[in-house]
Amino acid sequence: MYTLEEINELIGKSARGKKAAALFKEGYNCAQAMVIAFSDMLPFDENTVVKLVSGFGGGMGRMREVCGAFSGAVFVISYIYGYNDPSDFEGKKELYGRIQLVADKVKEINGSIVCKELLGLGTDKDSPVPEKRTDAYYKKRPCDKIIGVTAAVLEEFLNNEQ
Repeated sequence: MYTLEEINELIGKSARGKKAAALFKEGYNCAQAMVIAFSDMLPFDENTVVKLVSGFGGGMGRMREVCGAFSGAVFVISYIYGYNDPSDFEGKKELYGRIQLVADKVKEINGSIVCKELLGLGTDKDSPVPEKRTDAYYKKRPCDKIIGVTAAVLEEFLNNEQ
């Protein structure tokens, strides 16, 4: 895992990382913040894409499973590199390989792509009721950093792919 200083430096170098972190602090969930930061690469208007990924926040409906920021990244990667022919074995293999490369880098930096692990939560089922976004909420949650890192990693990946 990276130090907080290294994480801040990584996010600071990434326009999309800074944007995604700021969007989370505006009240968007982690998946929404990610896709808005990359919305210029998607064929959807912002309202549509925000709605499409709204259920991915909180680790999929606040179940604290796969991090919403990473789910948002998978949404972006899937649009750019996805396949639509069920017999396209090579397309599927290449897509999954790209997703795993991004996941490996995010795990290297953050330690995981699982929400409950990232937030240091137990295994108990979480309530579906989201917490109010207050100063206290933001102080106890590293989500803006997690989202910023995920966006920075995805931005770097996409820049290197093209």
